[in-house]
Amino acid sequence: MDIIINPDKKNWNNILERPQASNEAISGIVIAILEDVKKNGDDAVRKYSKGFDGISFGDFAVSKDELAAAENLISTELKSALQIAAANIRKFHEKQVSYVDPVETMPGIKCWQRSVAIEKVGFYIPGGSAPLFSTVLMLGIPAQIAGSKEIVLCTPPSRDGTICPAILYAAQLCGIRNIYKVGGAQAIAAMAYGTETIPKSYKIFGPGNRFVTLAKQLVQQDGVGIDMPAGPSELLVFADETALPEFVAADLLSQAEHGPDSQVILLTNLESIAKRVREEVTKQLEKLPRKEIAIAALENSKAIIINDHATAIELINEYAPEHLIIACKNAESVANNIINAGSVFLGNYSPESAGDYASGTNHVLPTNGYARSYSGVNIESFIKKITYQQLTKEGLQNISDTVIEMAAAEGLEAHKNAITVRLKK
Repeated sequence: MDIIINPDKKNWNNILERPQASNEAISGIVIAILEDVKKNGDDAVRKYSKGFDGISFGDFAVSKDELAAAENLISTELKSALQIAAANIRKFHEKQVSYVDPVETMPGIKCWQRSVAIEKVGFYIPGGSAPLFSTVLMLGIPAQIAGSKEIVLCTPPSRDGTICPAILYAAQLCGIRNIYKVGGAQAIAAMAYGTETIPKSYKIFGPGNRFVTLAKQLVQQDGVGIDMPAGPSELLVFADETALPEFVAADLLSQAEHGPDSQVILLTNLESIAKRVREEVTKQLEKLPRKEIAIAALENSKAIIINDHATAIELINEYAPEHLIIACKNAESVANNIINAGSVFLGNYSPESAGDYASGTNHVLPTNGYARSYSGVNIESFIKKITYQQLTKEGLQNISDTVIEMAAAEGLEAHKNAITVRLKK
């Protein structure tokens, strides 16, 4: 991890550059998969599942028996942990439900807004060496609270054709029953367009590899919603002399182990802190099973020294991290100045992994600088807003001159006429 001292602002873009993988080499493959699944449905899904994952299925739907058996395949301790996490996530997200009372904007003119759940949603849950059963809770619980009627979950199976039982148990906690053993771009295509087996979804959520991410971006062009643009995971830790170096190092490594293209950044006011954290990273790294992945991620990472507090906050907002840990004195005061971040963790005892699993906040967050314009997943992600207005005769008369004047100025005579024809009556 390189240490950079008081970098000039004109160099910030280069210093804060994220790892970027070009999609040029895979775009043709993904487009072909999307078109094939759109045209040939289940047959295409089976073809790509066999070709990419080496798995052949007659029926890739998870059966009721498989769902029921999952509970007995995980430990009592993990079941308890999932139940506690689910309760915390539910408690936090239930408070996000909001209502808008009707407003009389003028006498005789009433306007209001109604929240309506997105009826059909699809979840992509990564499997493999790190099956993200926690993401099932992060997506399934707010979808339940919002009132989505149909939830489809796709996740890649193991070589033996089974799904991680913790994923299935988490799905049961969220009331999800439509689960399919399909991964990759073919899963996104199946949820976007629908097949004979997999129902069509109106909006698709969840992380994935480059193929999955690109597929999500491409199906948007066909009118399918997605949660947010996605990139590799990232963490910035803002630490001062009150931070504990072993804590900071552990946080940096917890994010670095996500993948070789992850990025972690240490921002501090003292070079001595950066050096102590770097020593701790080296020490703790040796004990990690995913050591090689973390080492690759650390190559994309750096420690930045900025002595001026206001400039440091400016850099944070410029970077717009997915995760931000503020390990500083007066952490809450610092947090009030943060305007671009996915999720913020305050103080030495608020590790990012708490939010990843069980504190209650959502871990599906904007990456790659999108925290400047996107929120993480929340209740609103599963809701659309419909507006209403009702005018009485008096209300129409009160607003008629305004509408007529504006319509005439825009040259839209039919708009104007929709008012005048009523006034004549």
